[in-house]
Amino acid sequence: MTISINNQTFTDNSNDANINTTFVCSKTNKQYKENAKSNGCTHFINSNELKNYFNFEKIKIIGITGTNGKTTTAAAIYSMLLDLGYKVALQGTRGFFINDERLEDYTLTTPVQLGNFEHIQKAIDNGCDFFVMEVSSHSISQNRIEGLNFELKVHTNITQDHLDYHKTLQEYIDVKNSFFNDDSKKLINKDDPKIKFNMKNGFAYGLDNNATYKVQAYNFNMGMNVAVQYFQEMVNFSSTLVGLFNVYNMTAAIAAVHIVTNKPLQDICDTLENFASVSGRMEIVNYDPFIVVDFAHTPDAMKKVFDSFLDKEIIVVFGAGGNRDRTKRPAMGRVANEYAKHIFITADNPRFEDPDTICEDILSGMNDKEKITLDLNRKSAISQAIQKAKEFKNPVVLVLGKGDEENQIIYDQKLPFSDQKVIMEILGE
Repeated sequence: MTISINNQTFTDNSNDANINTTFVCSKTNKQYKENAKSNGCTHFINSNELKNYFNFEKIKIIGITGTNGKTTTAAAIYSMLLDLGYKVALQGTRGFFINDERLEDYTLTTPVQLGNFEHIQKAIDNGCDFFVMEVSSHSISQNRIEGLNFELKVHTNITQDHLDYHKTLQEYIDVKNSFFNDDSKKLINKDDPKIKFNMKNGFAYGLDNNATYKVQAYNFNMGMNVAVQYFQEMVNFSSTLVGLFNVYNMTAAIAAVHIVTNKPLQDICDTLENFASVSGRMEIVNYDPFIVVDFAHTPDAMKKVFDSFLDKEIIVVFGAGGNRDRTKRPAMGRVANEYAKHIFITADNPRFEDPDTICEDILSGMNDKEKITLDLNRKSAISQAIQKAKEFKNPVVLVLGKGDEENQIIYDQKLPFSDQKVIMEILGE
């Protein structure tokens, strides 16, 4: 990538390096330094020096990491800060936003280092007070966030994911925890047993354990109503979102905004009523029949979605991504088998992997085969699930795995496919 800031050009691509550029040497590209020299480049800096060429003191960076909940928590923080009158940028899975305007579409959860710096500089140029960003485990491991000084780091949870990259669950846990080793302010989910962190400048939220922001009561009735205790102060918030995991996400968002702004806590809570949801995250697409789309693609995330609908008869449509962690697939099958009345196993993003093999991996964790339908055509599987719902008195159709993605990846092709659009097409037929 190449960026030009303050009349200087920086690149991490040796093929783009020349006499007029500065080559940024990082963990992932240092072996190409000689190639940059051969292209005429004479100015080299290490990636940890890049920050010296920028003036980031004008903006406060909030980073959110965790297996599940990053996108929703980040979006809620962004929304509340805007409602409180601040200028804010948001960077994450859904794209890059400044003050309610989307400047870039879907991207990596966390861009390469130069991408982060470019976005932060754009936010500064637009007068932003805050830069809210999702932080992936890959970006931590690859030092993509090197040089960033975080005003606050937020932890949501740690469960199994990305073992195709990190190889072991412990390695994945260690990478996530390393984000919280320094002395910067940090907000921790106190109920997560896997989190380890530097307690200096630490704040906590939770339901089960004592925490700085402690959920004392909650109920679900056309959304959620939650009471939170902060030392001697008791505040309340409401949201149209459902699910216990969203109680955690919204509590984290409220606490984060309180820590970085010091605005009255109840005033912050009141702004949450304006936050509807994030597309593809527990998104209610239709009420009759009741159909929900969610990005859940890990066993834990699926369980949390299922737990939100224990009062209903669950029909679920899901698959698993190809060329990704295979070990989670049987566990995804087990949790679906436990909760669902009927299961439609279909294609997700198979990439270069055989979809039949992916389905076999999922099936290996399931014992009740009578309630399972295999259909690799995702549209057909969704259509069958909607028809199946007619056989139940109080059904919910859960379409899981892709969330707000607008493509299906088959081999190296990105074919147009939106769960939401497909559902509406089926209902309109």
